Amino acid sequence: MLTPGELASALNKLVFSPQLIGHNKTDADWHHKPGRIRHPSMWLIVKGKGVFTINGTHYPAEPGKLFFFNPDMTVERRTDPLDPLEYYFIRYHYAECFQDKDVWSFNTEQDRPFPLQGMYTLNNPPQMIYLLEQLVVLWKRRGPITAMRRKIMLQELMLNIILDFRSQKITGNTTAAIDKTQDYMSRHYQEPFSLEQLAQMAGLSVSHYSRLFKKYTGYSPIDYLTHIRVDRAKELLVLSDYRLKSIANSVGYSDEFYFSRIFKKIEGISPRDYAKKHRNGGGKKNS
Repeated sequence: MLTPGELASALNKLVFSPQLIGHNKTDADWHHKPGRIRHPSMWLIVKGKGVFTINGTHYPAEPGKLFFFNPDMTVERRTDPLDPLEYYFIRYHYAECFQDKDVWSFNTEQDRPFPLQGMYTLNNPPQMIYLLEQLVVLWKRRGPITAMRRKIMLQELMLNIILDFRSQKITGNTTAAIDKTQDYMSRHYQEPFSLEQLAQMAGLSVSHYSRLFKKYTGYSPIDYLTHIRVDRAKELLVLSDYRLKSIANSVGYSDEFYFSRIFKKIEGISPRDYAKKHRNGGGKKNS
């Protein structure tokens, strides 16, 4: 399974189009015979018991279990006749669409398998149920504004899944410690500090802190700090007339040439080229 950071990175590149959203209570004799899945879907079990068989492997269908069914899976679903299932479901299509270093990429769901598949267990089902209830209500309405709300809420649902998985990996004081160092970097990004200082602030060894931070955010601590600095530099390059050396100093780099190398490594172009491209309406000359 992907780490929460890796999962967030993958899901953040996807654009969703909900196809069907609903809430079902099964009869005592409910049984879907084995068949191939044609459309991506997500099911959350909220009541009852049953067994879902995915590609020959049996999984318990019970409250708090989250299932992702992807095309070409062979799935059989059956309820316990003494305790019939109740579940929410969303059928959707998706495409991978994202920008990296000013280059747009696009892939269909046939080219990019969904990053979640099979059964997962949630720590906090009530929050998910609340969002799914809202989605069911929105599904019964029509109009472009409602359609936008549905897409936003589906993204929020995916975010809550990631946060639930993250809470299962990192709990209690450790989570707070990582949050604390993130906040510190956001406020003091222009100051010099080391990985050892951040680990000490979190009360962890350097190796343990680095490993947990990567799981928590998807970045190493130093990469996270570098991206904060580059993001701030991008704002200054577009919105100010400061010299490059001043901008480099203001985001924590005493050497403007080193700053330029770091900037180009992340953005794909030099700071000066970035400024030319994004000032005055994307670099167009004033008439």
